[in-house]
Amino acid sequence: MIVVIDYKVGNVKSVCRAFEYLGFDAELSKQPEKIKSADGLVLPGVAAFGFAVSALGNLDQIIIERVQKGVPLLGICVGFQLLFDQSCEHGTHKGLGLINGNIVPVPAGRVIPHMGWNQVELTNKIELFKGFDSDKFFYFAHSYYAEISDKKTQVAYTDYGFKLPAAVQKDNIFGTQFHPEKSGINGLRILENFVSICRKGG
Repeated sequence: MIVVIDYKVGNVKSVCRAFEYLGFDAELSKQPEKIKSADGLVLPGVAAFGFAVSALGNLDQIIIERVQKGVPLLGICVGFQLLFDQSCEHGTHKGLGLINGNIVPVPAGRVIPHMGWNQVELTNKIELFKGFDSDKFFYFAHSYYAEISDKKTQVAYTDYGFKLPAAVQKDNIFGTQFHPEKSGINGLRILENFVSICRKGG
C-alpha cells in the first residue's frame, strides 16, 4: 500500500487520481498508523514552504522514522522542497533534513514563477527514470528551487538559464520539483516506477 500523505496542501487528490488511473492502490491519509504500515510514502504539495511545514505538523517525525527504516519516499513540488534542510521563502523555515541543501529563490532574470513544460536531462542513476530512452518534458510550477550540497544525492537537471535541479534520489528518498501527476504519459511512468520501487522494498 502506498500512502499519499494528506496534509491539505494543494495537489494531494490529483496525485491519488493519477495512481488510481494506473490501477495502483494508493490511500490518502494523515493517520500515523496508516503511514507507519505503508510500503511507500508520497509527500505532495502546492503551497509556500512555511505553510506546508506547519500543515505537516508532527507527521514530520513519523516520515523521517519510516524513511530511516528503508521505506521509499517520493516528494513532489513543495513536498520535494521539504526534503531539504531549510527554506528562505517568507522567512527561514526548517525542512525534514533528509537531503543536505537549502531552498532559495529562482534567480532574477527568469520568468517567475517558473511555470510550464521543461525538458529534463535524465540520468539512469535515478530509479524513477528507469525505462526512459531519452530526455523528456515535465510540467513545473514553482518560484523557489533546491541548492543541493549533499554529495550522496543523484540529481537530474533542467535548463532554466541555469542548471535547475528537477529530480533527486538519495537511497530510498526520491523527489521531483516537477509535477508527475500533471506531466502526461511521462509523469505517469514516473509514478509507475515509484510503485515498482515500493513493491521490491526500496
